[in-house]
Amino acid sequence: RIMRPDDANIAGNVHGGTILKMIEEAGAIISTRHCNSQAGEPCVAALARVERTDFLSPMCIGEVANVSAEITYTSRHSVEVQVNVMSENILTGAKKVTNKATLWYVPLSLKNVNKVVEVPPIQYARKEQEDEGKKRYEEQKLDRLETKQRNGDLILPVINPEPHTVGYSQSSLIHLVGPSDCTLLGFVHGGVTMKLMDEVAGIVAARHCKTNIVTASVDAINFHEKIKKGCVITVSGRMTFTSNKSMEIEVFVDADPFVDEPRERYRAVSAFFTYVSLSKEGKPLPVPQLLTETEDEKRRFEEGKGRYLQTKAKRQAQMQQSAQQ
Repeated sequence: RIMRPDDANIAGNVHGGTILKMIEEAGAIISTRHCNSQAGEPCVAALARVERTDFLSPMCIGEVANVSAEITYTSRHSVEVQVNVMSENILTGAKKVTNKATLWYVPLSLKNVNKVVEVPPIQYARKEQEDEGKKRYEEQKLDRLETKQRNGDLILPVINPEPHTVGYSQSSLIHLVGPSDCTLLGFVHGGVTMKLMDEVAGIVAARHCKTNIVTASVDAINFHEKIKKGCVITVSGRMTFTSNKSMEIEVFVDADPFVDEPRERYRAVSAFFTYVSLSKEGKPLPVPQLLTETEDEKRRFEEGKGRYLQTKAKRQAQMQQSAQQ
């Protein structure tokens, strides 16, 4: 589809959340279609996790986004989907890949939303493809468990915060989940949640550096629990780490059952977003150093630095490998 002004920021760059929403829609379509391809219980695929995705190139208003999806692995109760996003300048015909993402879905019964149905297997061209897919499945399963166990923080307001501190840029958004946000099962679309998360992360980044900002990457997004229609969700974001030219922002979503639900508030989704600051010409700008004040902020900064260095080393290794080929 063509990118319109309401898909982009004031500088004309398409929001990362808009792209994430399109990616999730493509993944939901192909995985739901596959899970209903054989005779059995009707179901809808629910998003469980999005692996780290890099925004390889910015997309602008007027360009056409072409989103394609392919199922690359199935376990008994989950589906791995690979999604590619390509942008096309319809005036010049120029095309470029802007995103590549890996998503995991779980099929839920239309009759019983708490029942996970079995996934029809796919045929692999080579035995190695199945083995590699199983390895990815086990890795993401372990990471989802670890992430859920360490999720407990809350973002509290800070009175008269100093510029460039964590408290100065932290932000929250409160949203009542309505029918248009939900799947056939009455739970929030993963793409809707990710779009809201990107909006909050973008506000945090813009408050910190006061310039045009764009999404550079998103670490794994873990959907710990479903969010039901009628819930009030609070999407919270805070700066955790800054390098010379990038900002890492932690975002999590808490759900508060609002209608006829005795359940207490719970953590539903969590992720780390990375943003970069751009000049009017679209060139990277230096990012103001994050000022940490508390021991928790210093700890989170060091953890963010570790993730940054790990990603940087991995990217350099991939570049060297490509150069050798």
